[in-house]
Amino acid sequence: MSHYKRRCVLTGMTDHASGPTYFSSHDRRRLAHTLRRPSDVRLFRRVQAVLRVAEGDPIRSVARSLRISGRSVQRWVEVYGCRRQPADLLDARRSGRPRAAGKLDEAALAQVLAQDPRALGYRATTWTTPLLTAHLNRECGCPVSERTLRRRLQEGGWRWKRPRYVFGERDVAVGQKKGAFAAG
Repeated sequence: MSHYKRRCVLTGMTDHASGPTYFSSHDRRRLAHTLRRPSDVRLFRRVQAVLRVAEGDPIRSVARSLRISGRSVQRWVEVYGCRRQPADLLDARRSGRPRAAGKLDEAALAQVLAQDPRALGYRATTWTTPLLTAHLNRECGCPVSERTLRRRLQEGGWRWKRPRYVFGERDVAVGQKKGAFAAG
């Protein structure tokens, strides 16, 4: 559950009301213990701010030294004061932005990569990222950027290698061209 949802409002909380008398020695030990085993940078910073307030530093001073707003420190002190658990200062999970090209899954990508670009009317013998991006955008209706496509190819285990061109047949006159040593 997000700390925003379980945030309780403490009335009368001012700079001087949030000092050492508001926090018990057990609170200070709990906060200091959390700082010894940091698991998240944001949690570390928030616990550090709350601990400094618990040790008697004014909120404005803590905010100035950590270069954050005083309202943020005030809110963190309030959130900690509700249940007195440092874990309440963690960021809530967020859904984030939906994936670009949601229709582009591994099976669809493998199906396109299995086709020869020449058979589809392109003047290329192998797929390149720009060509594949253009094909997916135009033919499959799947809007995808080159960066996203590269990431999806890497997630699917696809590797790109430059084609190595080799001669189909050995020249009959190679001995004459190179000398007697190359004839064998």
